[in-house]
Amino acid sequence: MTESIENSDSKRQAIMQAAKNLFLTHNYRCVSMDKIAQAAPVSKATLYNYFDSKNELLVAVVSKLSTELLQTITQTLSDADDVEQTLKKIAFSVVEFLYSSEGLAIYRLVISESHEFPELGQMVSNNGVTPLINQLDSYLQRLNDSDNLSIFDTRSTADVFFSLLKGELHFRCLLGVQPPPNELEKAQLIESATTFYLRGIGYAKN
Repeated sequence: MTESIENSDSKRQAIMQAAKNLFLTHNYRCVSMDKIAQAAPVSKATLYNYFDSKNELLVAVVSKLSTELLQTITQTLSDADDVEQTLKKIAFSVVEFLYSSEGLAIYRLVISESHEFPELGQMVSNNGVTPLINQLDSYLQRLNDSDNLSIFDTRSTADVFFSLLKGELHFRCLLGVQPPPNELEKAQLIESATTFYLRGIGYAKN
């Protein structure tokens, strides 16, 4: 009997969740397909029916996380009204991901594996970083048209916004020499970065 679509999707999600948990709590190279199958739990044959390799599974896990963040940003921009609040909502989504234990672990994993697995780094760039900058770039172009702004290079300006949310703080958190910011510290980061950015692009409320 043909497996139902719902059951098929459920198994795929279970495999990806198990793989993500193992990848983030153990050294990626120490995680085997056997261990993933046991954790899912599915048979090894079923696992290979969905994913041909551990590398393919890693790409799927990271791609899913990138897609979820992008969907949140897309929704924010589709509902955009007040510029300051829109930027703060984008910043909130990005900061929540960047400084979460999961986000930091994924970031470390991608960096550590990209040298031996360059397709992973390229996927993160193509499906995560680049679309994120593209979305804010398009939004800034619309602001240029509607709010009498004169941003010379909207793409570089979009990149600057995300850089303001990272900087030394994110690097120190990645190294583990500083704990991730608490809720108050994240709110202060979002407020200061957004205020500085709005001044930089010459935006003033009417």
